Amino acid sequence: MGTVLGAMRNVRWHELQHAYGSASQVPGVLSRIAWGDAPSSDEALNDLERWIGTPPVFDSTAATVPFLWELAATDTVRDRAGVLDLLSTILAAGNPEHPAWTRAAHDAVAEGRGTAVRLAADDRTASPPRTVRAAATRLLAAIDGHTCPACPTPPPDADAA
Repeated sequence: MGTVLGAMRNVRWHELQHAYGSASQVPGVLSRIAWGDAPSSDEALNDLERWIGTPPVFDSTAATVPFLWELAATDTVRDRAGVLDLLSTILAAGNPEHPAWTRAAHDAVAEGRGTAVRLAADDRTASPPRTVRAAATRLLAAIDGHTCPACPTPPPDADAA
């Protein structure tokens, strides 16, 4: 597995769940997104969205998000805009029966904000492509405007008082 996604082996995927059962298949799907040909990569991204992002999030979602940020930042990934869109989907999703899973997933998305800033601000013509910049810009707006019942409202700015 090289350096991209190398830390996946440190996650106990078999102990986590997604929408259809054990999350033990998540590493293989992430690998297909990273290195698969276009049809395989697209199928893997669609599978992952169904498994961890819509409509509810699961305990595997928060564990998966750091790897999605890694894929979004890797130039060789075929559909980085799709990965960023999946992160937006996760940020909008929740699980009312498991608010801790929702908060963990949302926090994991917000922790990658710096990557989104970098991708949105990169004005090189070819890398990232405009679609990646646009997806990063949308995700930044979603992160900055995020509110939900599972996530605490940030305290008011002390300087504003």
